[in-house]
Amino acid sequence: MSRSPDRSIGIIIVDHGSRSDDSNTLLLEAVERFRRLTGREIVEPAHMELAAPDISEAFTACVQRGARHVIVFPYFLSPGRHWKHDIPELVRRAARPHAGVTWQVTPPFGLHDALLNVVEERIREALDDSRLRAGRSEPPGRR
Repeated sequence: MSRSPDRSIGIIIVDHGSRSDDSNTLLLEAVERFRRLTGREIVEPAHMELAAPDISEAFTACVQRGARHVIVFPYFLSPGRHWKHDIPELVRRAARPHAGVTWQVTPPFGLHDALLNVVEERIREALDDSRLRAGRSEPPGRR
């Protein structure tokens, strides 16, 4: 990144949470990659439910690391009830004990051209792979 990230900004990347360890681990990997890519120091994972850490724990971790403003990114494809209602309410509760710390929730991924490029990439991968595995429909890793 060309400019140095503001060290008073904390980032929380939040997903739904899952009973599947593989799914929850994917968020941890995404957070680590984001941290390396952006150079941001205060980036925490959170799950809305079903797994730890939750939004409150992530918010507190951001504040303990020096954040004075916390930006929450919903790791969701589409806007819906979680983005419009649940996540803001969970963040509001998490922020309550931290007087003076401000926060905001960004929109989720939505219709972003970069995601549409990923769709095309996955389709090309499937076409390339299908030439090798004609007639099989299992996802990778389930063969």
